Amino acid sequence: MLFYLSLLAVLASLVMVSYRYRATLPTRVKAFFPSLSHYTPLASFSDQARAGLSSPMFDIESANIAEGDSRAGLDEQGTQEVLDIMRAQRVNFDQARLIRHNQILARNGIDPSGMPLDSKAITRL
Repeated sequence: MLFYLSLLAVLASLVMVSYRYRATLPTRVKAFFPSLSHYTPLASFSDQARAGLSSPMFDIESANIAEGDSRAGLDEQGTQEVLDIMRAQRVNFDQARLIRHNQILARNGIDPSGMPLDSKAITRL
């Protein structure tokens, strides 16, 4: 009985360690667990444009791709947040950017019009 408990403990610790360090696992091991690799970073402007992260108001196709911009692309965390908002709330790219921007403003104590929410803030002299 003690043998089986210790075997179970070793197996559980192996699973926890492999989950914790899943980003550094070899590709052979990752092939057995396809749900661990559901997110692949969008590394370039063209990848991000193909993913729907472009619009007439925020045109990375003509402004960045056509001009041969050598930068890596948009911020990975921001693009993932925008994609999550687009998926969850079923809105287009511009609306998702606005929702994310308003969320950032709210976290910093600013209302959507740009005025601070702090009652002690001096807004005019």
